[in-house]
Amino acid sequence: MKLPAGLTTRQAMAIGTAGFTAMLAVMALEDHGLAPDKGEVLVTGAAGGVGSVATAILAKLGYQVAASTGRPESHDYLRKLGATSIVERASIEKPSGKPLEGERWAGCIDAVGGGTLAQVLTQLKYHASVAACGLAGGAKLEATVIPFLLRGVNLLGIDSVMCPTPRREQAWARLARDLPLDLLESMITEARLEDLPRLAGEILAGKVRGRVVVNLKG
Repeated sequence: MKLPAGLTTRQAMAIGTAGFTAMLAVMALEDHGLAPDKGEVLVTGAAGGVGSVATAILAKLGYQVAASTGRPESHDYLRKLGATSIVERASIEKPSGKPLEGERWAGCIDAVGGGTLAQVLTQLKYHASVAACGLAGGAKLEATVIPFLLRGVNLLGIDSVMCPTPRREQAWARLARDLPLDLLESMITEARLEDLPRLAGEILAGKVRGRVVVNLKG
């Protein structure tokens, strides 16, 4: 893709596939009727790459963002990105067993999958949507069709690999416009090439926050 006007190559790499995916998720929710006056939007795995960018974009667009994380040390970070409330991961990571719960979320960007996605489906408002773009919590979805039948909710799959070029161009143009670049900078940890073996272990252990940019000249 051609580098959008207003972005440096460093910023584009900080956004990366994760940030691109976050923008696709926001666009998908908007296409299915999400607007700031609908209510709170949940972002799961909010301290990760997708979640950090999604939180910052949604906040700039005027949404109330409920950021879900299992890392207490990330609460201040998420609030600085624009989160209006923090949801403890443990409160939504396992299905309650009920086919429906109280209507809570106007929309959701889910980077976790598994039990978290199953639980979120039962808490969506009438005709709300969840954009599914990750499986950090597992690839298996044990859910019922009740939320789809009784509340008309939508499960939207987000694919950043085979995304058509016009949609890619639209997403990158939106990122240049709707992602606050000062907040993007606050997400970045810069690393060197020799740091990657260490970082790989930290990423798998869920200890890396935001985005890592590898400086090949550093």
